[in-house]
Amino acid sequence: MCKVDCVILGGGEGKRLQPLTQVRCKPAVPLAGKYRLVDIPVSNCINSGLRQIDVLTQFNSVSLHQHVQNTYVFDRFHSGHVRVLAAQQTPDSAAWFEGTADAVRQSMRYVRDRNPDLVLILSGDQLYRMDFREVIREHLANKAEVTICTKPVPRNQAGALGIMHTDEKGRIVRFAEKPGDTPLLDELRAPGTDDLYLASMGIYLFNTKVLLELLESGEKDFGKNIIPAAIREHAVFAHRFTGYWRDIGTIGAFWEANLELTDPLPPFSFYDPDAPVYTHMRYLPPSKINCCDFTRALLSEGCIVSGHRILHSVIGVRSRIGEGSVLEHTVMMGADYFEGQKDDASGVPLGVGKACFIRNAIIDKNARIGDDCYISPEGKKDGETTPLYCVRDNVIVIPKGTVIPSGTRL
Repeated sequence: MCKVDCVILGGGEGKRLQPLTQVRCKPAVPLAGKYRLVDIPVSNCINSGLRQIDVLTQFNSVSLHQHVQNTYVFDRFHSGHVRVLAAQQTPDSAAWFEGTADAVRQSMRYVRDRNPDLVLILSGDQLYRMDFREVIREHLANKAEVTICTKPVPRNQAGALGIMHTDEKGRIVRFAEKPGDTPLLDELRAPGTDDLYLASMGIYLFNTKVLLELLESGEKDFGKNIIPAAIREHAVFAHRFTGYWRDIGTIGAFWEANLELTDPLPPFSFYDPDAPVYTHMRYLPPSKINCCDFTRALLSEGCIVSGHRILHSVIGVRSRIGEGSVLEHTVMMGADYFEGQKDDASGVPLGVGKACFIRNAIIDKNARIGDDCYISPEGKKDGETTPLYCVRDNVIVIPKGTVIPSGTRL
């Protein structure tokens, strides 16, 4: 195995995930009740034997720093690191990151210090499980200078994605960014398939020398600038990935991806013993269920549940749900601490109170919802925003730390 450095792109302001990104960057957004988005690419790297990992970010990076620092600590017998590289002023640049390629360009001095043969560039807001060793082996076998991971998608999805077209050997010869349902799309059909198209997953493996050369152009974005230039000038090959992969950069996609995990046979499973997803060890007590009807639900540790019904929902760590409450199609992220560990003058306890009804919702961490509250996106316009909630993609989102008094109807 050659030397490989991994770079995870933390994204910009995360506007499509607002208000979940009001106080944290995208990689730090909670996932599946107990994880964070950054745990997915980091775990894929570790399970692939890759331990030199940098996470690039510039917005609201404190919670990400804390999570990475508390979670990914390698012992002295296993060299490696997971570290957050935030945008900073340097003698070479006084500007913030201005795109994905610019972020990597400004951070390459830390990568060059280790003199890797290859650089693997990943996204911080995707849900998938991949063994990157297969990508590396294929890259070396093809004598590629760049390998782009692609996923075959049907025509009705292809028009809104970056589509690659390859020759019979798998070398990429054309690329179109969001071609739409046009005659151009017909020309990009994947060889050997009836009606499938190779969509870019935003996962790139570069020979280090080639990456440095491409970044010298000063272009700011991989998808729009660097990759098209690489296809014209270098040997760029496609790696076909056929497993589950989902971009969860919007509120709707995030909500759906979480709730899919409650299916009897979910498209993505956290129960794979050969490729676990790592996260911060909290040493919480087991969850306590006083009385509740659970159907298709994930229940994290440290919870106290006395509700009436929880249907098709994800319940995060340290959640409290009062007597008679109903949660349907809801992602409840839980809390960072137990009631009483921090002073609060609101008079509303952490979690969901008694006799509440909540549907099609995301409840961010440390929210306090009083008794007899009704929360639903029904009858509200998409984009509607108030101090207590906002509506995105027909999902009502309660921001982190929000206090909703008893008897409130939303």
